[in-house]
Formats: sequence, C-alpha cells, structure tokens
Amino acid sequence: MQVLDPAGEWLRLSEHYRQLSDDELVGMARQTSELTDVAQLALAQEIANRRLKLPPEKSAAPRSPEPQPDSAEDGESPYAEDRELVDIRTVWSLADALKLQRLLDTAGIPFYMGPEKATGVDAVTSNFANGLNVQIMQVGVPWARQALQQYFPADEPPEEKPDESDDLAIHCPRCHSMEVVFEDLNRGPENADGKPSSKFKWTCDSCGHEWEDDGLVTEQ
Repeated sequence: MQVLDPAGEWLRLSEHYRQLSDDELVGMARQTSELTDVAQLALAQEIANRRLKLPPEKSAAPRSPEPQPDSAEDGESPYAEDRELVDIRTVWSLADALKLQRLLDTAGIPFYMGPEKATGVDAVTSNFANGLNVQIMQVGVPWARQALQQYFPADEPPEEKPDESDDLAIHCPRCHSMEVVFEDLNRGPENADGKPSSKFKWTCDSCGHEWEDDGLVTEQ
C-alpha cells in the first residue's frame, strides 16, 4: 500500500523500532525486501544509531547493501527528496551541541553532526570552536522547527563588524590613491565658533598632487 504521508510514517516507524530489542532489529534487517522504502530507511537509521553489526547471511545470494540516509536508491526512489540532508543549525560548543541533541532526541529526529556526520555528540571528533553544521533529513524539518523553538544557544560567535578602515582613509582627489602623506597643518584665524580655521596640507605619493582641506575624509 502506498504511503500517503511519508514524513508521518517515517516518524511513527522510527519510534516503533526504538522500542524493539537488538535481536528483533537484526531479524527485521534480514527481511527488508518485505518492507516499504520508508520502513527500510527508518530501520537502517535505528540500526546505525545503536551501532549494530549484522552478521553475514548464510546464503549464496549476495546481500544488498543497506540504504544510506544521504543517498537515493538508483535515483528512482520516490522518497529521494525526503532523504536529502539539510542544515538546521551550526553549533559552536559541546554544551550547545548537547542541548540540541537532547531536543532532537526527544522529538525522535535522527541527526548528523559535523563533517564526520556523527549521529551523537560523543562521536564528534571535529573542533566545535570552528562551528559544526547539524543536518537532518528533509522529511524531519517540520518537527525540527518546533524543537528549535526551545533551543537557546549560549556560545554563538559575535557578529563581525564590517571593517571601516578603508572608508575612513584619505584619498587623493586626483588619482584616488590612498598613498597620501600629511605635510603640515596651517592654523588660521578663529571662526565665529571660536575654533581655528585650520587647513591640512597633503601630498599624494602616487601622482605628486598637493592640496589642502579641512581634514575631512575624502571619497574615492
């Protein structure tokens, strides 16, 4: 029977397989031909989460490889799009990674963390300080959005401020070069505000142009 709601079916089966023993999972793994694509995917995910190793079958027929969560079978599976991995968050510390893991585990959403695609924080070998992407399959995104409403990271990196040094630099009004040399300050008489009307004298090292101004930043 065709599954009309693959997202809901996948979550339902994932929860069901979590209740089974290791032996029951191994037994079902030997009968994957009788399962739907969604069931095979959920079963393979639970086996991978428990790190179970299936003993080789005593059969002359070669065993079909287990489906990988980030690849479609021959590009023809109707659930290929549901299996695609998407980034949902970047974590920058072990503490935040554990917070996110608890939320996703509670929601029953398998995840892959870092370039090694670890299925648990304890399996991560990369440096959290560099920022690690957390991915889930597309089918779980609606539930992940609900879970992320309860995620409040403590170690997000500060936003980088744009470098304004170039904007504040003096430019030659003729060739627009920044190779400008300050030559002298000519102090004039005081203006109506009681401040001296000073003039700054500049020389361009690139074209030799000389000019005076009020010391304001010139535009390129």
